[in-house]
Amino acid sequence: MGMSGMGQAAVYESTQVTAAQGSGQLSWSADEASRLMHEDRDSSEVAVDVRQLPGRSGNLSTVVERVKEPVRQLGTQIVNRLQGQPEVSAAAALVLDAQTGEVLYSKNMDKALPIASISKLMTAVVTADARLDMAQRIVLQPEDFNGPKRASSTLRVGDEMNRAEVLLLALMKSENPAAAALARTYPGGRAAFMAAMNKKARDLGMTSTWFGDPTGLDARNVASAKDLGTLVRTAYQYGLIRQFTTTPHYDFNLPTRVLRSNNTNALVREGNWNIGLSKTGYINEAGRCVVMQANINQRPTVVVLLGASSSAGRTNDANRIFTWLSGALNRYN
Repeated sequence: MGMSGMGQAAVYESTQVTAAQGSGQLSWSADEASRLMHEDRDSSEVAVDVRQLPGRSGNLSTVVERVKEPVRQLGTQIVNRLQGQPEVSAAAALVLDAQTGEVLYSKNMDKALPIASISKLMTAVVTADARLDMAQRIVLQPEDFNGPKRASSTLRVGDEMNRAEVLLLALMKSENPAAAALARTYPGGRAAFMAAMNKKARDLGMTSTWFGDPTGLDARNVASAKDLGTLVRTAYQYGLIRQFTTTPHYDFNLPTRVLRSNNTNALVREGNWNIGLSKTGYINEAGRCVVMQANINQRPTVVVLLGASSSAGRTNDANRIFTWLSGALNRYN
């Protein structure tokens, strides 16, 4: 049962969102969505309980580094033991050890390329950082459909939902009007939102990245595969972004109809790999793109593919990378 797009604010705060995920059901209210959006970031650092460590009297940073160092060494050992290289047809690619940042595979990783709807991952991060009310009602306006180029959409002017649903549509189904509405309703409006997107990129050290719009329809939205590896590791720290990007399908109960929607990533829909974050993208200038975080043999990995010639080619590249990693890690273990 989806969040209703009708009724008073109290309805939005109490109505449950239910999404199929794997074999179980995940549900959250607008309040739960807000909690997940702002939860402590827990995915990219090694958890350390200093009470369980010997020699606690030393400097805490030294203790933490001592714990992290074996993890770094393990990443280097895996790189050294990887057999062969996967065949990747995409124009640029990157595979990272998500814990250490170790590059496991790269192809043109420093080249800035159009990234299409991968941009929406930064749109979600900026929305999360603003700590906005996830239960706030948003009505889609004509300007939300006036992007830099024409693009298909199942949404209509006047569709009404709350911010959590708008964000889910932008991430899971890659709806451009939804991303535009998030920017429009940001404090200070679209101009402030775009400034925040580019500032976040600078703050993260994404030196080859620039955003001209929140949807990715602007072909001037560019980044390198290396920069997108940084963005994926950052976005993975937000619980709601993880949940929404990996929801396989969801039915939205809008005022005038039920909008049945599927995730744009076939690998998420099929469920053959343990994917913890996903975002696809496509415009003519960018080709088929995807970024993912996936746990391969219990090891978190980041995959970036830019400029594939087709959706099937993009999926095949990702499957080859995952299969290659799985075999390599099996041999290592």
